[in-house]
Amino acid sequence: MQVLKWLLFGILGLAVLALLAAQMGAFSGHAPADLGVREGRLKPPAKSPNSVSSQADLWAQHPMQAYARIAPLALVRNGDGPATMAGIKRIVEAMPGAKIVESRGDYLYVQFTTRWMKFVDDTEFWIDPGNSVVQVRSASRLGEKDFGVNRARIESIRKALAAS
Repeated sequence: MQVLKWLLFGILGLAVLALLAAQMGAFSGHAPADLGVREGRLKPPAKSPNSVSSQADLWAQHPMQAYARIAPLALVRNGDGPATMAGIKRIVEAMPGAKIVESRGDYLYVQFTTRWMKFVDDTEFWIDPGNSVVQVRSASRLGEKDFGVNRARIESIRKALAAS
């Protein structure tokens, strides 16, 4: 019984230490230096199952192409790009843990931080004039898996945008 008690205290202590480390930024990672649009493309998906990209098919032979594939966002109001980007920005600003890092007429970069463990996902939206859609990319900075969080977030934004 005494061993079980100490084991429980040890596990609890480790959990508290992990939470304190997270609050100090130990799990936030570093912002990628290569975000943005280059030659009509956002950064490729991550090489592990922790990102989504509406441009995944542009990266032939990418190991996570099928996992990362997600549809781009439709433009609202008969293809109005500025209104669409303004709508996305409004939706994102209301989401927990969202921090807008860069906002231009055709591009939006947002960092989403989880409340307790302070994990950060980098999310980009770009109005693709050639295809009349909003290309998206969302990726976790750390870890091998995101447990579908990035996909769920983009689908939530898609649903809110369609309803606006």
